[in-house]
Amino acid sequence: MPRGQQNKIVSAKGGFALWLVLLLAMLLGGAMQWQQGAKIQTDILAMLPHLQQDKLTETALETVEKKLANQVYIAVMAENDNQAIHAAQQLMASLQSQPQQSFIAIRSGADNQLEQLAKVYFEHRFSLLTQEQAHALETGNWQALLATAQNQLYSAFGFANSQLLANDPLLLFPANLLALSPNSKLRRQQGVLLTDIDNGVAAIVMAKGRDSAFSPTAQQQQILALESAFSQVNQQYPQISFLKAGALFHAIAATESAKQEISKIGLISLLGIVLLVWLAFRSVMPLVAATLTLTTGVVFAFVATLSLFGELHLLTLVFGTSLIGVAIDYSFHFYCEKQAHPTDNASDTIKRIFPALTLALATSASAFIAIGFTPFPGMQQVAVFCAAGLIGAYLTLLLVFPLLGNYPLKHTQGLGFAQAYLNGLQRVFTPTKTVQKAVLMLLPVAVLVILFFGLSQLTANDDIRQLQQSPEAITAEENQLRQLLSGGTDNQFILVSSANEQDLLQTLEQLTPVLGAAIANNEIAQAVGLSRFMPSIARQQHHYQLQQQLYQQHLADIIDQMGLDNDIQPHLMAELNQANSVWLTPQTVLKHANDDLKTLWLGDVASDDNAQQFGAIVLLGGIHSLPSLAQRLDSHNWALGQVKVIDKVGDISTLMGQYRQLTFQLLLWVFALASVAFSVKYGIKLALAIVAVPAFAVLLTLACLGLVGSSISLFHALAFILVLGIGIDYSLFFAEAKHSNSGVMMAIFMSACSTLLAFGLLALSQTHAIHFFGLTLLFGISFAFVLAPFISFFTRKSL
Repeated sequence: MPRGQQNKIVSAKGGFALWLVLLLAMLLGGAMQWQQGAKIQTDILAMLPHLQQDKLTETALETVEKKLANQVYIAVMAENDNQAIHAAQQLMASLQSQPQQSFIAIRSGADNQLEQLAKVYFEHRFSLLTQEQAHALETGNWQALLATAQNQLYSAFGFANSQLLANDPLLLFPANLLALSPNSKLRRQQGVLLTDIDNGVAAIVMAKGRDSAFSPTAQQQQILALESAFSQVNQQYPQISFLKAGALFHAIAATESAKQEISKIGLISLLGIVLLVWLAFRSVMPLVAATLTLTTGVVFAFVATLSLFGELHLLTLVFGTSLIGVAIDYSFHFYCEKQAHPTDNASDTIKRIFPALTLALATSASAFIAIGFTPFPGMQQVAVFCAAGLIGAYLTLLLVFPLLGNYPLKHTQGLGFAQAYLNGLQRVFTPTKTVQKAVLMLLPVAVLVILFFGLSQLTANDDIRQLQQSPEAITAEENQLRQLLSGGTDNQFILVSSANEQDLLQTLEQLTPVLGAAIANNEIAQAVGLSRFMPSIARQQHHYQLQQQLYQQHLADIIDQMGLDNDIQPHLMAELNQANSVWLTPQTVLKHANDDLKTLWLGDVASDDNAQQFGAIVLLGGIHSLPSLAQRLDSHNWALGQVKVIDKVGDISTLMGQYRQLTFQLLLWVFALASVAFSVKYGIKLALAIVAVPAFAVLLTLACLGLVGSSISLFHALAFILVLGIGIDYSLFFAEAKHSNSGVMMAIFMSACSTLLAFGLLALSQTHAIHFFGLTLLFGISFAFVLAPFISFFTRKSL
């Protein structure tokens, strides 16, 4: 055996040994990462960008998200009150007795804080009035209050008694207590919140998941606990039905959808590529080598992602299935080139494709890394996952193929078909007949017409709700339950802030009528705030003065017309005098309030510049026009504080729009820089042709998206980065090939097919973001494949 050949064998064995060491090191590192707590992340919110907010806004967002996180709402649908109450009580008892304790804070959604707060409010009754009561006293119409009290006194359903009348002869306090819970649709019996429905009664039950609803393990535990509890209730009450709502059910749907898509897309891609390789080479060894390439790429991808992030998002796996269609391209180029030059050994073949392959890796990896500069943690994971996978595949080609790639290949028709395709293009686009020339002259016109109409139809939509589309059945059930709860509450809310506590309370009071007008104008369905629970001292003083004036001037008349004993007068006036300057404070209310009420009070939060700020939250429900509400609030003069709508969904969507624009600007810069860089190696003419392939692919894809009515989002823009990277790869291989184009054409065809099998299949995803990503690549890679062979026209002319 010649000495040179022996050296090549030794070098090949050394490379293979190095590859084994790298692979084992990666596997060991991945195992260690997993043991140290690395996990699969399914929370869709973990993909969202992190907004830069001031300290008070961050605190408010964390408070609202914590309140709404992992919350489950259940409506127990029954025929009558007794049945609904007993079924709800049994449901709560069943959830509480589950061995794994999947749920905590299990209760009915009743306003049970009123019972605890009633005594506190009664002690401050002389400084509390409803808006109607205050208006009646301000206008001197105290007789209207007297008439209302008399109606209550003589009503069969009245709540007056001698003790209450002795302390509150006009029965002002009960109306104040009722005003704290203004929702007339909901009522409470035996500790259970009830509401009437068309065919009976619904009881409302609430529970909070002990663990995150986005944890697959917690999902299974919680859904099994609910199904078991429902089954126990139905055993006693077969006619009972349930409505469910909460993040848990959306998370389960998203997890199942992602798992199905991973298995479906991955399996179809793998089977399609296996068939493609077999038809192209009719040999097992290319399949073995391609599998090694892909396996190594996936191992590198997993370990790199877990090492940098400590977790792997489920959507990263969905996007990462596209790695199958890119990493395997390297083995395609190797075997197509080897088939085109059967006398070359593996090392010679690698040397032949090494320049183009290295440039292709650089451009593809750069495209993925560019995605990593977006503000989305999930997309940053996709960038690391795919870039690391490509590096693993590249190293496999360099280290493994010199040893395993020397097996002879069977002759197939692939190279012949590839050359015939190139010859056909040459004949079509170098016409000799006048008719052919005329048709070709019309082709640019047709392309321009498509570009004009397609690009003119383009619109943008950056709404983050595209990230996840829950099944219609879950959404419909949630909307039905929201109706029973009079709209429920949403993630958007109002943040009220002031320099001190009393200014904050007064600003909340000023906000109340503004929100009332918004409700009347159908901008929102409801607002839940603290103004009715925590009146400011200024308002309490005003109400005290009104009652003081009333009792000093008209107490005798009130006692006489209500038929009360005159002996109550000295005691009542003594209590009135004692109440002077004894005001209800937020701390007193919060001491006796439940968690729902406490959530709305942020209190003193130090700002970024250490200035003192007090904050409170007003939750919104049934939002119909948030922009109209925001405009209404902005147009109002808030003298004592600030009032602003906090819309994390809208803010992130706006940020997505900004990054979409930046991504397209990045594309333009990359096209310009690539043109300059390639000019050094290939000359200006060929460099412009190389860049023109992905540039025209992007323009034609944009036009097609406009024609099919797909609004452009950041996910389209991110896909265009890959169209750029992969399109340049195709161009580079043709630019490097010069004379021998058939092997490149065959490899590019197989590469395009495998990429479309992986990326294009993402267009089948039910998640809109993934669908858009896949659809864009389906168009873009197809156009890049069609346009890339035209590079051979330039290389031939340049010879």
